[in-house]
Amino acid sequence: MKELEYGTIFDKGIPNPMGEYFTGQSYLALLTQLEGVGVANVTFEPGCRNNWHVHRGDKGGGQILLVTGGRGWYQEWGKEARELHAGDVVAIPVGVKHWHGAAKDSWFAHIAIEVPGENTSNEWLEPVEDADYTKLR
Repeated sequence: MKELEYGTIFDKGIPNPMGEYFTGQSYLALLTQLEGVGVANVTFEPGCRNNWHVHRGDKGGGQILLVTGGRGWYQEWGKEARELHAGDVVAIPVGVKHWHGAAKDSWFAHIAIEVPGENTSNEWLEPVEDADYTKLR
C-alpha cells in the first residue's frame, strides 16, 4: 500500500483546475469516469476549503464524499459544521448549499463521487467567510 505524506493511499494529483473556487491550495486526481460516474481524489492543504456551492440536477445528481485522510469540515447552509475524519461518509443531495475542506492544522483528503443524473451541474457561490471558518476547531 502506498501511503503519502498527507495520509491517504491515492495520489494527490495536480493543482486543482477549479482553484478559483477554493481558498487555499487543493489538488485533484481523476480516478475514473466509468459510465458517467466521476470519481476523483481531492486533497486540501491545511486551511484550504472550497466555496459554498450547490449540485444541481434533474432525476438524480448530487455528490458523495468518502473521507480517506486527515481532518476536515463539511457544512450545509444554516446548519453547524460537521468535523470529518478518515472513514466518514457524506451524502450531499441535489440543491443543498454547502462547503467542505481541511481543518486549519491538517491536510484533508476525500474521494468525491458525482452521482449521475439528468442535466447535472455545479453552481459555485461565495467563499466561506474567514470569520466563520476561523471559529472552527
